[in-house]
Amino acid sequence: MSSSKIFIARLLGLDVFDPLGDRLGRLRDAVVLQRGPKRRAVCVGIVVEVLGKKRVFVPMTRVQSMNSEQVIASGLVNLRRFQQRGAETLVAAELFDRRVTFLDGSGQAVIEDIGLGRLSNGDWVVEEYFVRRGVPGAGLRALRRRGGATVIVAWDEVVFGQVEEPQGAAQFIESHDELKPADFADALHEMTEKRRLEVASELQDDRLAEVLQELPDDEQVAILSALETERAADVLEEMDPDDAADLLSELPETQKESLLQLMEPEEAEDVRRLLEYEENTAGSMMTPVPIILPPEATVAEALASVRREEISPALAATVYVCRPPLETPTGRYLGLVHFQELLRSAPPEQVGKLVDTDLEPLSDYANVQEVSRMLASYDLTSAPVVNEEGRLVGSVTVDDVLDHLLPDDWRTHDDDQPVRATARTNLRAKSSPKPAQAGPNDASKPGKNASKSKHKTNKTKRG
Repeated sequence: MSSSKIFIARLLGLDVFDPLGDRLGRLRDAVVLQRGPKRRAVCVGIVVEVLGKKRVFVPMTRVQSMNSEQVIASGLVNLRRFQQRGAETLVAAELFDRRVTFLDGSGQAVIEDIGLGRLSNGDWVVEEYFVRRGVPGAGLRALRRRGGATVIVAWDEVVFGQVEEPQGAAQFIESHDELKPADFADALHEMTEKRRLEVASELQDDRLAEVLQELPDDEQVAILSALETERAADVLEEMDPDDAADLLSELPETQKESLLQLMEPEEAEDVRRLLEYEENTAGSMMTPVPIILPPEATVAEALASVRREEISPALAATVYVCRPPLETPTGRYLGLVHFQELLRSAPPEQVGKLVDTDLEPLSDYANVQEVSRMLASYDLTSAPVVNEEGRLVGSVTVDDVLDHLLPDDWRTHDDDQPVRATARTNLRAKSSPKPAQAGPNDASKPGKNASKSKHKTNKTKRG
């Protein structure tokens, strides 16, 4: 090994390579085995996120080198999804922010990092805890404040509280801040229900909204139901309207109506309109907030709209041209302008002169087969959706359709065959805001009541 002592927080997010330099994946956590109060916990392996955003277990016996810059592992990697067992504990997910009490009676603290040391026999064990002190007798919230002094203590100088007691999540959230929402959702999914709720409750509303959209239905419902009602309504406002409609459709009618009443009227209206459609229709999948401009708008104005930070790549591919009013349902739908056409045109030119009128918009009652056929036939990433009066009501994007066509377990599909390291990186990226269904040129998340991907895990022999 390249180092005889290392702290876990410094390893999180590091690339893991094989001895030839090919990238295996990225280190997301470490697994320690608790052996009782009088023996040091031993680190039995690391959790690596490999191609396909799957988290797999790599035994410490295969870790050749570990330092603050990279980790090198040898041998084949079993790509079965990691599943926690028995007394195993995930360091970042379950020990960071855990409360401990000093045995000398000097008070309590929360764990911010864990130091591993290597024994002469090659085993890596927990030697130290990096903790932040709190005022004796103070509550957990006071312990989580950043004002307390930090100190490194030996493993046998502190004792853990009961597993059932409340646990903070500030350190875990901070160390996983760079994760995309889908990847953060994967990390949440692997936690116990108690820990999942603790972490979710400490996320900012906008971040929690992004993460919720990537979780299975039952976990979305559990998290939202655990929040205070007013905060739950705030989180729903931050979600894409179609995802908020998906989630609300899983709730009891009284709870759903209560949350809609607490939401801002404008946000609630978008969601209510989506809830009126049957599942697997363009209207249920669409986002009601695509980029919409009048025919008199210039190319410069269109490009400025496309550049807005909150606009997803899928939505940015198309500008829809309509008569006022420009909020859905709009005035008469005139057609669409592709992003490439905007790039080829002079900034002062009006978008009404660039409209593609050859593409027929989708009906808001078109089924998922019709939507997918249109997107595939014309190589579109999103498509306009209109009502029977010819008014634009939204846009449906490719990822909306894919979530309906792929198997329920596509996110967690396991390959039984162990594979060697690969230098390829994961190309999967999730687009964000969803547009209202309207025509061929965009697709994002799953439609209302559509079945979300169910996370499944498989037991596998390690080593």
